[in-house]
Amino acid sequence: MAVSSESLNASNAASRGAFIVMEGMDRAGKTTQVGKLRHTLEEQGHKVKTIRFPDRTTPMGTMIDGYLQSKTEMADHAIHLLFSANRWEKAAWIKEQISQGYMILCDRYYYSGMVYSAAKKNPALSLEWARTPDVGLPRPDRVIFLDLNAAEAEKRGGYGEEKYEKREMQENARELFLGLAGRGEESSDMVVIDAGHSVEQVASAIWDEVMKVVKAVETVPRRELSVVGAWTQVP
Repeated sequence: MAVSSESLNASNAASRGAFIVMEGMDRAGKTTQVGKLRHTLEEQGHKVKTIRFPDRTTPMGTMIDGYLQSKTEMADHAIHLLFSANRWEKAAWIKEQISQGYMILCDRYYYSGMVYSAAKKNPALSLEWARTPDVGLPRPDRVIFLDLNAAEAEKRGGYGEEKYEKREMQENARELFLGLAGRGEESSDMVVIDAGHSVEQVASAIWDEVMKVVKAVETVPRRELSVVGAWTQVP
């Protein structure tokens, strides 16, 4: 992947790292792109750590894993709160690593949490309700949403292995993800990238966005990592 001539340099390291989240539809290539982005950032001299949600290594994560593999069943509200609690388990760790100058690359975060729960179309579980338990979590500096339609996702390897990898669910989730472009702080935090292009083309587009964020963090070294705020107005 080509890197800009204005490449990032470790000598300009900020007092804190940047918090980058990779979101997207299932099989959109999130994990692949997180790996490529980490490699490029490390080549530029940055300290990088990655995290993935749900974190299936914790006791809560083990319960979530069983649910996603359809080994267990839970009420919609209960599993949603478990997903949120799984993120809260790592909130202090994220803030600590950021404060130590690490770039944190996160594969899925609270965006997926609220969107996939609301995509179930449970009338008692709205997008607003689903977002509320995550208010106060560390707020990302940038969220990259890898957009891929359900028909294209179905052509990719491994599709359909987990609970949410169904056409209707994916279409509902995609609509909600794209709708976040006009909602609250998500409208400024999230950028949409077409994941239907080649791996290298997608990686290049991601790099362009991430470079802007890292430079912004470096130029204001004392700027604290924000927290997720409540939606003050509901359309």
